[in-house]
Amino acid sequence: MGEVIAIHSLEELATVSRNKLVVVYFSATWSEPCRLISPVFHDLAKKLTNVTFLEVDVDEIKLLSLKFNVSIMPTFVFVKERVLVDQVSRASKDELENKIEKHMIA
Repeated sequence: MGEVIAIHSLEELATVSRNKLVVVYFSATWSEPCRLISPVFHDLAKKLTNVTFLEVDVDEIKLLSLKFNVSIMPTFVFVKERVLVDQVSRASKDELENKIEKHMIA
């Protein structure tokens, strides 16, 4: 069963699978939109075990947020073979699902 992996450092991000689609969820505990989308993100992680789901608290790892130019929460970054392929902020459930599906088959 899939799960969301919390990332606490840049080094941890570097060890993530190279061959799978990786979805990085930049969140903040104080963000209401993050609280609303978080259960959706965790449900997708349980369903889509062929995708790696990561979560980054922007207040904990500010450097990672800067690296990906994250300024709005939630932001989802899509990485495939260590290359940034897409990024979306404040995604709805449908938009998030569509982006994941798009990049799984690409």
